[in-house]
Amino acid sequence: MQVNAPSVVLIGGGPRTAGLLERLAANRPELFAGTLQVHVVEPHTPGAGRIWRYEQHPGLMLNSAAADVTMFTDATVQCEGPAIEGPGLADWAAGVLDGSIVDVPELPQELRRQLAALTGSTFPTRQLQSVYLEWFFRRSVAALGPDVTVTVHRDTASAVELEEGEPEPGAESYRVRLAGGAMLRADVVIASLGHTDSLPEPESAAWAGFAARHGAFHAAPSYTTDVDYSPLAAGQDVIVSGMGLAFVDLLVLLMEGRGGRFEELPDGGLRYRPSGAEPRLWAGSRRGVPYHSKITSTLRGDAAGEPAFFTADAVAALLDGPGELDFRAQLWPLIAKDAGYAYYRELFTGYPGRVRIGWQEFAERFSAAQWYSQERQRLVTESVPDAELHLDLERLDHPFAGRIFAGHADAQAAVAAYIGRDLELRTGPDHSETLALFISLLKSYMDLGRLVPSERLNARSQRDVQGWWHGFFSFVDSGPPPRRLREMLAIHRSGLLQFIGPGLEIEAAEYSGRFVARSAQAGITVSAAALIEARLPAPSVARSANPLLRQLHSSGLGTEQQLLTADGTHATGRLLVSAHNELISPVGERRERLFGVGPGTSGWGAGAFARPGTNAAPFRENDALARRILNLLAETNTGQTNSGQAVPQAAAGGGKDQS
Repeated sequence: MQVNAPSVVLIGGGPRTAGLLERLAANRPELFAGTLQVHVVEPHTPGAGRIWRYEQHPGLMLNSAAADVTMFTDATVQCEGPAIEGPGLADWAAGVLDGSIVDVPELPQELRRQLAALTGSTFPTRQLQSVYLEWFFRRSVAALGPDVTVTVHRDTASAVELEEGEPEPGAESYRVRLAGGAMLRADVVIASLGHTDSLPEPESAAWAGFAARHGAFHAAPSYTTDVDYSPLAAGQDVIVSGMGLAFVDLLVLLMEGRGGRFEELPDGGLRYRPSGAEPRLWAGSRRGVPYHSKITSTLRGDAAGEPAFFTADAVAALLDGPGELDFRAQLWPLIAKDAGYAYYRELFTGYPGRVRIGWQEFAERFSAAQWYSQERQRLVTESVPDAELHLDLERLDHPFAGRIFAGHADAQAAVAAYIGRDLELRTGPDHSETLALFISLLKSYMDLGRLVPSERLNARSQRDVQGWWHGFFSFVDSGPPPRRLREMLAIHRSGLLQFIGPGLEIEAAEYSGRFVARSAQAGITVSAAALIEARLPAPSVARSANPLLRQLHSSGLGTEQQLLTADGTHATGRLLVSAHNELISPVGERRERLFGVGPGTSGWGAGAFARPGTNAAPFRENDALARRILNLLAETNTGQTNSGQAVPQAAAGGGKDQS
């Protein structure tokens, strides 16, 4: 390895970084022939990172089936780099079992048992996923070849600084300081930090102070498995704000994690057998219900086709017009219409006995009508006699909107019935129209960033996309495995879970020293000495608990995204990046060799792994970024930019994995 070989530092070593390394390896033969040093800064095991690390409760699951998980950029991904076929999680597990995949360490007996039982429809544990991600990371490192040295630093980056001097624009290099004292020099830096913690928002901070004064318990938004719940006593009432995926994980930790167990019943239900160590949870949220179950049914009607309304041509026509686009007024109606078209195609072609006319007639009339129109509503009413089968996306988003419950018992029965009906619709054999809806929304979610440049959306729409659209998609398409909702109902029947209802409001009552939660719709009020905010923290650069993000902000190398809306300036909390993932300074300067990717940035990329065969957005983004990095390194190697080199590994400190 030559001393002045170009150097790349990737800060964060989770699956997004593993995907970038794979794309660097795939594109390197075409774009960069020289030697290269790569540094990966990650305190946890590289490949898995913090969120997917092996060291967490063994009962925690993915919310994706094994067949829906891959790290490989397959032939469906529309990118300039070469496709690299490889096993998704299900095929990898089969390969480990049959011996065709051998570069995997000896697995514990429990994971071997999981491998043997795994099918494409299994929802695997996060521990099993962590082993797959670690394997993929090692494979990506090996694919880079002998001219690339990869060093893993089990450390945290605390600062990125420009090298001294006045380089030409685009020729800068950086120093990356690690918490352990090492310093790395880099021609290119990529911040791939994943989900990071933030300092509490004012309301959470006030609740934490209240709890400290009164000897109560408060858990601010955080990754659920990182919170210490040991102060919660057996039988203690606990208010839980939020009913999404963090809440599902919380149930695992506080129920089975404390020794409870589930028994299968002859009718297909579950019975929860408490250990006696569990607290009693009171859960509520804005909607008052958990995320929808993942779907296990299969399509029965015509094959799902390509989008018919939210298409490249339709969006291009909008982009050809003057001014900025409005998501709610111009894009959402197209997405909604595609969702409706897919839903009704499956209903009409898969269940013709439930409709009054044929699909061709319905499709022609549906296509001619606007989504938000009386014509479309009349068509559905005339054609589908069962009103329960009418697709109402607003009711789907807020199922209890406008409903006033008769009291506690009514609210409990309504939420439990809602969960039971959701399981029936999404896991039974007779409602595959919900799968068609799922597939359509997933396509639109993945295509939005590909079709619509974020800078062409008005500020209100960028806020809507990051807020409402992401939340709605997550609620409908990114919910828990069905088993988790069956468990939720069993815990509810055991008396250890009560539903507060929709429109949750919480206050800290100084007069009693207790938290008070209420739902006006449900007519329920409960007080407790413990409050858990069951959700991930909102992204924040300025208030980040991550020292690197705070330093990027304070140094002026990066800044938070600011949107000017009708209500004034709105800080999204996300690290502002260009369409090419370059960090942007507070005065609008692009940092051509300093990049940011992942959920904490203003970029459009979603997730780090995806379903095979879906032209997944993170894979497209990884390929484009990898090619951009390699082109910059090629410039460096030809002498146009000869500023950066890696610190010798002996000086860098930390552990290392080399290939």
